Amino acid sequence: MVDKLILSDEEWRKRLSPEEYDVLRRHGTERPGSGCFLGTKTPGTYVCAGCGNPLFKSGTKFESGTGWPSFTQPLTADSVTEVQDRSYGMIRTEVRCARCDGHLGHVFPDGPPPTGLRYCMNSVAMKHVPEGQPLQPAKS
Repeated sequence: MVDKLILSDEEWRKRLSPEEYDVLRRHGTERPGSGCFLGTKTPGTYVCAGCGNPLFKSGTKFESGTGWPSFTQPLTADSVTEVQDRSYGMIRTEVRCARCDGHLGHVFPDGPPPTGLRYCMNSVAMKHVPEGQPLQPAKS
């Protein structure tokens, strides 16, 4: 179980850049092809930009051709939560950080083996911690 990080809107605005705030707290989406992690292949762990919660290992990242970094599975079952999203006249599954409830992206059932899933994430919602460096979730 992940310890929850709950902050006021004002605290989130101080902690995050305007782009991070828009995606993580207002459920925004970066433009396709614009994210800094789209072509990244550096070994390591992707963590939540809002709270540092470990989300995905680089070994599960793949090129989906969608314009956003994609992963076959989260780091652990407790890394993310999934919520039905009915915005924009569609029914999708939103992926949120399990620690701070920040919006990360969506998951779709059209990924490669072994899971058949495509966790389509916003680069701005994550940070990359290179392999061998300690993972340190942000303090409240």
